[in-house]
Parts: sequence; C-alpha cells; structure tokens
Amino acid sequence: MEDSIILVDLFDRELGVCKKECAHKECKLHRAFSVFLYGERGFLLQRRAEGKYHSGGLWANTCCSHPFAGESILNAAQRRLLEETGISCEIFESFSFVYYQAFMDGLFEYEFDHVLMGYYDGEVNFDPEEVAEMRWITAEELQQELLDNPQNFASWFLIAAPRVIRILEKDE
Repeated sequence: MEDSIILVDLFDRELGVCKKECAHKECKLHRAFSVFLYGERGFLLQRRAEGKYHSGGLWANTCCSHPFAGESILNAAQRRLLEETGISCEIFESFSFVYYQAFMDGLFEYEFDHVLMGYYDGEVNFDPEEVAEMRWITAEELQQELLDNPQNFASWFLIAAPRVIRILEKDE
C-alpha cells in the first residue's frame, strides 16, 4: 500500500485509494501535504531532484508528499520530512487548498493540499534522490523571486507561499 494514495472529494472526505501513478495519470483528486519550515534565516526551500516524475528542478517548500492509506497528515509529514531532509521537528497544520496543474507529459496534479508549518534552525541532511539542493531565503527575497521568476517554482508553491508569508507576518 506504500505507493497507494488517498482519493478525496472537494471537502477532503475519503473516497478510496489508488496507485500514485494512476492518480497523476487519470487526474484524480487526492490528499497531499506541503511542509514549510522557517527560522532565523528565513524559509527553508528545496529544489526538487531532476529525476522527479514532475516539477523536477523547480523550487518548492521544504518537503511535500502524500499520506498512505490509514496514515494521518501529521505522521506522514513528519515521516517524509525526515526521509527527504533528515529533519525532525515539531510541525502543525495551518491551512489547506485545492489546486490543479496539467503537465505537458500527460500527467496531472489535482490535490487537496494540507499545509503544515514549523520552526527549525538546525542542520539539513537531504536525500539527493529526492532533493537537488536546499537553501534558506528571507521572506522579502522570496517575494521578489516569486514576482520576478515564477517559472522557477512548483505550481503548488506559488499558491501556498504567499499565504504562509502572510501568516508569519501577522505573528510578528
């Protein structure tokens, strides 16, 4: 079941499971998560490995993936955060949204994306099969890059990042 993901309706109610490849080829709405870590140096971003089946080489949030059937969003996010970046820290769910993206190779992203956030300022030990590189960026620099070069970022990140920035600005 590790390559099966959870199909959902527009309100995140479970409809069943299917293989990850099937969901992305047949454009089925499924549950996903995006983790944004921030600290004194700003936001921790990852550039997705070139070998990813979509959005390879694009910049995105610290970690993102899908929970397995029967796995909570929080547990899945903590598991993948450790697997992809070597990071273990406290995270919390902040908001969610639905997005759709068609890719030129016949794949689709149609996800109910849960956004989790956490404070972290430690070391990073990422898996090079998942992540090409990681970097810290301030909120101001990130806003400018999103305006100047949106093509360098994953589609879900363009939706979620401004909301995350706004949430953290309100907390200051």
